[in-house]
Amino acid sequence: MKRVEAVIATEKVSAVNDALKKAGVGGVTVLDGKGRGAGSREQVSAARGTGFYVPEFHSRTSIMTVVDDSKVDAAINAILGAASTGSPGDGKIFVSTVEDAVDIGSKKRGSGAV
Repeated sequence: MKRVEAVIATEKVSAVNDALKKAGVGGVTVLDGKGRGAGSREQVSAARGTGFYVPEFHSRTSIMTVVDDSKVDAAINAILGAASTGSPGDGKIFVSTVEDAVDIGSKKRGSGAV
């Protein structure tokens, strides 16, 4: 099993979620947050038209799922297709190995828990 976590622009969450459903991915966990990357940040308009400022952080959303190894490429391609604009700052996808999973309600383990 693999954990696939994507940090994406918040406005892309619905599109990514829909794409993951079409790819056959079961559940996802979505966490809203703020972050900054290595790139430059754009100026934004200040409240009440008092000028511009450069924000320290951007709104970002982390969407995470655990899938069987056979579905990793489908999940990655779904995220790329829905979240990529070809611009810096589109986000990142992280893939890591999951040693085990346990469903608390059914007490199933392994891929049956996912």
